Amino acid sequence: MLTYQHFLNLTDETGILQFSRLDRPDLNSGHTLDDNARALMVAIFMEDGHDLAMKYLSFMDRCQQEDGSWSNLLLKGRYTSLINSEDSIGRALLACSLGSMCKWEDISTRCREIFQNNLPQVVNFSSPRAIAYTLIAMAKGDSIKKVHTMNTMAEYLLNLYQSKKSSDWYWFEDYMTYCNGVLPQAMISVYEITGDKRFLKAGLETLNFLNDILFRDGFLNIVGNQGWYQRGNAIPLFDQQPVDAASIAFACHEAYTITAKSEYLDLAHKAHAWYFGANINKLSLYDQKSGGCYDALTKTGINLNQGAEAVLSLLMTEQLMMSSSASSKSAGGKFS
Repeated sequence: MLTYQHFLNLTDETGILQFSRLDRPDLNSGHTLDDNARALMVAIFMEDGHDLAMKYLSFMDRCQQEDGSWSNLLLKGRYTSLINSEDSIGRALLACSLGSMCKWEDISTRCREIFQNNLPQVVNFSSPRAIAYTLIAMAKGDSIKKVHTMNTMAEYLLNLYQSKKSSDWYWFEDYMTYCNGVLPQAMISVYEITGDKRFLKAGLETLNFLNDILFRDGFLNIVGNQGWYQRGNAIPLFDQQPVDAASIAFACHEAYTITAKSEYLDLAHKAHAWYFGANINKLSLYDQKSGGCYDALTKTGINLNQGAEAVLSLLMTEQLMMSSSASSKSAGGKFS
């Protein structure tokens, strides 16, 4: 059983801080929308997580600007929009979708309101991952499914896939970067709602292709961020980041819930095991002393910093695996 110690240490009166120097929270690193969205997803599945969930949700609420945009970063008292803003919004919408189904009415109501208020803007997304997070949000949420919008966005991803696929390449882009699992997971999630088998076919084809690449050595071997994986080139081995292990675990678990094929569940467990030493460096990324997760596997070992993204990715994956184990005879875990 993991602890929430580092997760709690990273949380201040505003929300969860972005970075940590070793296991010490970096008070000057600011707070990001996507980290607080992930923190909300962790908190809503904690027995006593109400106050934490409200804190993260309140931060996300304040990130919304008067012109309808979202700020990705609060730094030194100022909100700014920096890298990956669409992806951050997609994660925020997924968090609100899941939060809309939580047991605390004040949180579920506000999550539903935020989601509904922002749904009209998602049709303008161009980032495939932002679209994927939003599709999963629409598929998972309580009374917030918008099938027309879902179909439009899913068709966009499907067209991307069909334009790039070939006899030796079954992917949405000419490269693989971060959080790759969210793309096939979105396709499978859309099928759960629409019953359109084109989406299921695309989801399973791309997930199988991705898994063949990532589990080629019998354990999860994440695409490294030093150049990413460009079609036709070698796959960089480092740095491997915890958020990508979570992405694969959730995608494989989604496939398992639909197909009931045990190999997908086995791969989800292998992705979970990546955090604890079943990886290229044979090193655990979990710090038992702090309750944190190291930021990355590197060519020389481990990046010893323990930022929010890392520990949240570990905790989300742990919650998924615990939920899956507790409900092994039913179809699916708590969240995806």
